[in-house]
Amino acid sequence: MTVSEAEQVVAGELDGSARWVPGYPTDGDVTAARRFLDTCANTGNPQPFGNYEIRRRDNGQAIGGLGFHGPADENGSVTIGYGLIQSARGKGYASEALRALLLFAQAHGVTCVKGDADHDNLASQHVMTAAGMRPAAEDERVKYFEVTWTGTTANTDPHS
Repeated sequence: MTVSEAEQVVAGELDGSARWVPGYPTDGDVTAARRFLDTCANTGNPQPFGNYEIRRRDNGQAIGGLGFHGPADENGSVTIGYGLIQSARGKGYASEALRALLLFAQAHGVTCVKGDADHDNLASQHVMTAAGMRPAAEDERVKYFEVTWTGTTANTDPHS
């Protein structure tokens, strides 16, 4: 996502070239775009560890978003987030997009990817599990998931 695209998402206004499915952007997409714009303003563009839109292959329309909450920390760890419009949920789009994001992160030297979901958000927990992330911890509000890599092998055992 470019700064211009993020500004459009925050404003909820398309330029002539943007293609959005009705319902996009969601509140979560707007929040992520604002965080991306704040990062760009304060520390510079974090790409490739920024935001991305999830687009349908058949028509290129945006149905959601995913991305990094920022670049990798000193330990090589990143936190991710994602979301889809209601009508696109349950069709495998989020799992496919998250699997691609995990491969992308690993290819860019990330050693650990973290995410979380509210206890009652079973769909999001399923997405992370389907993409190869494993439960790592939980508190009274959320379950935390992660995947780590050592060398070229994914480590999905949260106890190692």
